[in-house]
Amino acid sequence: MLDLFGKAILDFQTNNSPEDIITETNISSADEMDVAYLFRSYKEMPKLEKKALQLSKGKVLDVGCGAGSHSLYLQNEKNLEVTSVDISEKAIQSCKLRGLKNAKILNILDLGNEKFDTILLLMNGTGIFGTLAETSKYLLKLKSLLAPNGQILIDSSDIIYMFDEDDDGSKWIPADGYYGELTFTISYKNQTEEAFPWLYLDYNTLQNAAYANGLQCELIEKGKHFDYLARLF
Repeated sequence: MLDLFGKAILDFQTNNSPEDIITETNISSADEMDVAYLFRSYKEMPKLEKKALQLSKGKVLDVGCGAGSHSLYLQNEKNLEVTSVDISEKAIQSCKLRGLKNAKILNILDLGNEKFDTILLLMNGTGIFGTLAETSKYLLKLKSLLAPNGQILIDSSDIIYMFDEDDDGSKWIPADGYYGELTFTISYKNQTEEAFPWLYLDYNTLQNAAYANGLQCELIEKGKHFDYLARLF
């Protein structure tokens, strides 16, 4: 694994000539992302992320923490005990350089029997599930990590808007599988990562998956662009 996302984060953190990250999916063309966005302050965050941070309490697990901006706010501004995990070695290196006290290179599925009051999965938190078929495995793992009265705060988007419409308003949606299952490719500094699955879940599908795995699910807030924040408990 080239860990290009982590490389971009570490380059920015260490002023090593960072460049834009190029992302592409199987249903959309290449898109440039300024890596500085991953280092945004609380004031610069979208309202759904701010809401999730406001609702965070107790012992927190930040899953797929990236550059650690959410964790830093919770640690430094709310004085919460935060564990930040990501599969990217370089991202975690960057998190430590930024002052995160407890950042670990870890796949969430490999986390031991710790318990948390709040589990955060932000910036399309359902993405790490990969496919709809894998979603239950992740939800059951997250559920096992919840302390009594604990909560999972997760965001995603209904990407139905990305598909073309017929004259009658119906959508051209692929018949093979769920339309939120995408394949992502990341390029950075003339290198391209191997494509990986990334899942966007509409709220109803997330809610159904939650119920199927013994979790309650409530819609906390909707964003401006088909995105939403949900709370599972």
